Amino acid sequence: MKDLLFIIGSESDKAQVEPGLALAAEKGLSCDLVVYSAHRNLPELTEFLGKEEKNYKVIITAAGLSAALPGVVAAMVKKPVLGIPLVSGHLAGMDALLSILQLPKGIPCGTMGIGKQGVLNSIHLAERIINCNN
Repeated sequence: MKDLLFIIGSESDKAQVEPGLALAAEKGLSCDLVVYSAHRNLPELTEFLGKEEKNYKVIITAAGLSAALPGVVAAMVKKPVLGIPLVSGHLAGMDALLSILQLPKGIPCGTMGIGKQGVLNSIHLAERIINCNN
């Protein structure tokens, strides 16, 4: 079982999450990165999570603008999900932050800060979650 699954909604988001991938590697956390959009390829995301959720301890999602991805993933899985609002659009990530932060009851998703700090803190928090079981 790997430690982390990083899901981003678009290849263009990769540059913003690369510092987190580097930190995960530095900490010795095993990690995979996949690209699935909650808007553009929801059936593929659903199929992937159905098959692969069991192979990861924590799922980290990152999205900008309406940031549906973290909430959609959190609604589909039983593993801990962390959502990172990415810097994008006219609101520079504030819309994404509120989208992730204000999920309906019963859909828990740890909400990180906007951008690079949120990316790095998601790795630190995921490591703590993983270490709770050791």
